[in-house]
Amino acid sequence: MADIGTPSKALRPNALGVAAISFMVISAAAPLTGAAGGIPLSMLLGNGAGIPGTFLLVTAILLIFAAGYVAMARHVKNAGAFYAFAAQGLGGHVGGAAAMIALLSYNAMQIGLMGLFGFAAAGTFGPAGLGLIDVPWYYWSYAAIAIIAVLGYRQVDLSAKVLMLLVFLEFAIVILLDVVILGKGGASGLSLAPFTPAQIFSTDTWSIGVLYCFAGFIGFEATTIYSEEARDAHVTVPKATYVSVLAIGVFYSITAWLMIMGIGMDNLMPTLGAEGFDPTSFLFVLGGTYLGDTLTTVMGILFVTSVFAALLAFHNAIARYIFVTGREGILPDSVGITHGKHLSPHVGSVIQSILALLIVTLFVVLGLDPVFALFSWLSQLGTLGVLGLMSLTSFSVIAFFARNALGEGALSTKVLPLIAGVVMAILFVKIFMDFGALTGAEGNLSWMLPSLVIVAGVIGIALAAMLKSRDPGRFADLGKTKL
Repeated sequence: MADIGTPSKALRPNALGVAAISFMVISAAAPLTGAAGGIPLSMLLGNGAGIPGTFLLVTAILLIFAAGYVAMARHVKNAGAFYAFAAQGLGGHVGGAAAMIALLSYNAMQIGLMGLFGFAAAGTFGPAGLGLIDVPWYYWSYAAIAIIAVLGYRQVDLSAKVLMLLVFLEFAIVILLDVVILGKGGASGLSLAPFTPAQIFSTDTWSIGVLYCFAGFIGFEATTIYSEEARDAHVTVPKATYVSVLAIGVFYSITAWLMIMGIGMDNLMPTLGAEGFDPTSFLFVLGGTYLGDTLTTVMGILFVTSVFAALLAFHNAIARYIFVTGREGILPDSVGITHGKHLSPHVGSVIQSILALLIVTLFVVLGLDPVFALFSWLSQLGTLGVLGLMSLTSFSVIAFFARNALGEGALSTKVLPLIAGVVMAILFVKIFMDFGALTGAEGNLSWMLPSLVIVAGVIGIALAAMLKSRDPGRFADLGKTKL
């Protein structure tokens, strides 16, 4: 029998460089999924042709957030990321709250995407698409859960290699479409009007556009989750964070602009708002016009793999959060170990896979729609939670450096984190109040679902308090560097 080694409390060191971490987190943002789904919906429900400029605005906000985030990442190297920063900045009780909110948020994002994956795969490979396999959507979701369970259980560099290939291909097909539209001058010439303030703030619903654009970046902040597995983490993690924000922001902004140019500004809203038109087919309509049927079919297949890449990336992030909270005593010690051979957070991976299986099955049994219920409700719940975590983290940065003079400038440790924290808090409140309108959740669900973020935080505080009562020394060490 092969030696599988002895379980430990350490992740695999020196396994990931800047490129690997960047692809891991960019894949969570799912560039092709955002281009096909998020961009058209943000235009239709938000501020129309102002979305390219809105993406630049959101990119600037996230770069402001990143300044404090990476400053703290140079001094706190812990796979707990948001949790570790909160614990080290605002104390163990807040750290416990952040840990539980992170687990809720990333699980919501990952499991919500299971609905979109199943729907997209069934449409692409079923009778309405390639006609290869005719099965219900949930068969595809279950297959994804099984494959991801294997990849998440094994070494992290295996997942990184899979994600690098998938993300490269989805970037390539959209960039090809962008280049062709640009080369042909669009439908009626090129214009920079979508980047002007007049377009960005052209409607009363511009804030919805901002929220959708922000959701397109969710996942970039996971760079610090891989700090214990990174090579030269003090250099690799900051670089990967900035690379991820800029790559996602520039890609979405240019792609949104060229999608508008491809249809023509005057035709954009009449097309998206036409009766019976599915906004998520907009990118593929442009593909048929500018690339032809064959490449558009390839784009449809890559859309499916794009969602799969996001599923795998979120699964890896969740497994590490579960591992860290167990290793540090908030959750049971039994989940805070890594595999003896792979040094992967295998227990956390198994728990996440089982949770995904149970919740997807619940939605199947209840007969709920995979997109308008499973995906819409849970993905926006995840976005809400991450916004809250980013606000909390920004204030944690200020508190941490106020106590520790570590040579970082006031701009990155006080001014920019304060701006980011306030902006993220405002966005959190906005999504919380408008959750029903944004997701289609009606009745009690419109307030019960977003309230889960608050409930998770309260549970986290209680778990941290329990740890403090039974092991004060361990509580005092919550979130500390593990390198």
